[in-house]
Amino acid sequence: MTDKVIVEADGGSRGNPGPAGYGAVVWDADRTQVLAERKEFLGVTTNNVAEYRGLIAGLEAAAELGAREVSVRMDSKLVVEQMSGRWKIKHEAMIPLAERARQLVAGFDRVSYAWIPRKENSYADRLANEAMDDAHLVDEVRTALSTQESSAAAGAPTVVGSAPGSADSTGSEGNSAVGAGGVESSSTGIPSAGGAATVSVGAGAPADQRAAAPGWTGAVGRPTRLLLLRHGQTELSVQRRYSGRGNPALTALGREQAARAAKMLAAKGGIEAIVCSPLGRARETAEAAGQALGLPVRVLDGLIETDFGEWEGLTFLEARERDPELHTRWLGDPSLPAPGGESFDQVRERVEGVRRDLVALYPGANVLVVSHVTPIKTLLQLALGVGPSLLYRLHLDLASLSIAEFYPDGGSSVRLVNDTSYL
Repeated sequence: MTDKVIVEADGGSRGNPGPAGYGAVVWDADRTQVLAERKEFLGVTTNNVAEYRGLIAGLEAAAELGAREVSVRMDSKLVVEQMSGRWKIKHEAMIPLAERARQLVAGFDRVSYAWIPRKENSYADRLANEAMDDAHLVDEVRTALSTQESSAAAGAPTVVGSAPGSADSTGSEGNSAVGAGGVESSSTGIPSAGGAATVSVGAGAPADQRAAAPGWTGAVGRPTRLLLLRHGQTELSVQRRYSGRGNPALTALGREQAARAAKMLAAKGGIEAIVCSPLGRARETAEAAGQALGLPVRVLDGLIETDFGEWEGLTFLEARERDPELHTRWLGDPSLPAPGGESFDQVRERVEGVRRDLVALYPGANVLVVSHVTPIKTLLQLALGVGPSLLYRLHLDLASLSIAEFYPDGGSSVRLVNDTSYL
């Protein structure tokens, strides 16, 4: 075990964005002996992403060596200042990378950061350039693998069943209609770890492997795949009432829906963690999946449903009759809260925090997220990069499954929406 180490890291991109790679080296405390080296070609991405990936690789190597104190030295002013807490992280692609680095930092007793001139970072710089020089070799391997996968998939049909989804009231248990439009829902199940999945958005998008980004998105790396399961039926669902922070239990049908979803998920496998809203209806649905999968359930407060304030327990029509002008404005303005409640913009802020945490805590993993209409729609909205109209136009059934993927370089995709084929 080495108690104190020095980590030097660097990243580069030939084009920014362009072919990119990182290098990291771990030295002993006197900087006389190299204890570990890391380098990797990242595909096409930016210089800053590569710098962060270098830092992460160096910290991972230091952790593997059993280090307790780490002195990080980099020629990236951006990474040093952001990780030191002096600069804010404004670029969305940097946030999950910084969160992953902070997760690693938490495992040490002490970590310090220092900026050094490029000439003093020559070892890590050399490793990064060697990684970028390997680009042609990586491309050859990827091309060969792609050809093999295409040949293996030839003749295997892709099954996508769809049905028009009606518009609904965001967060309302009853999914009361509020506007025109809808989306198609796929009946395709989730893939097992390493298996293929049908892309449910993007015309003509091909099936691909878990570790690879869909080629048309340009995303790089292994994504964190969020399996978004809505809770089962409650009495407020039957009565079509707004159900936010209230805590109705699942009905007999709701428990059956949770059991069927759990059975499907257990049969598919490949899920590494389960997180859920603190509300009882979501926890009961999540616990059914936890028992079937043999996994603990972690409660995340940020996954709680919207606070509908004084509209809690009302039907759509009752809320509109009670506050006609406010209700109409609320349906078109995500910054406007329900009376005594919260706005959809506030929901988005906390759900975005959950998304960042999950990508950082479970890199490259399948994570089951059991929550409610608004948080699930918000995660799909973030993955699609679309505006708030999705909240009002997308229909999600009780106990339905949707899948969103978030990549370490900031890319994202949606693979499945409102699957209920197992119910």
